[in-house]
Amino acid sequence: MNSYNPKNHREGPEAKIQRELIKFLKVRNWYVKVLHGSMYQSGMPDLYVIQRKYGRRFIEVKNAKSFKFTPAQWIDFPRMVSEGEQIWVLTAATEVEYKKLFEKPNLWVYMGGFHK
Repeated sequence: MNSYNPKNHREGPEAKIQRELIKFLKVRNWYVKVLHGSMYQSGMPDLYVIQRKYGRRFIEVKNAKSFKFTPAQWIDFPRMVSEGEQIWVLTAATEVEYKKLFEKPNLWVYMGGFHK
């Protein structure tokens, strides 16, 4: 059993959203791997999820009311996308947010076209 506490370096709203989202996805039979957990993983999305029926997704968890991207994310996310990777931003463990995983990746909406 994985005892990792998501974002244990801070217990803010995003950590709560991430915990709820992990449970939400697992109930829907997604394999969920937490990626962001150390300084060596800075610039990576928070979650890697995969399901045989739907494929794989990188998910960045953000608080819809107040969020920002780290300097490493401003560097790495655009590079990942330019190399063909796709990243979805989810802000809650709800059906509305879940449906975003079946639409085009929405990172650009939150990063404003990759411009700071």
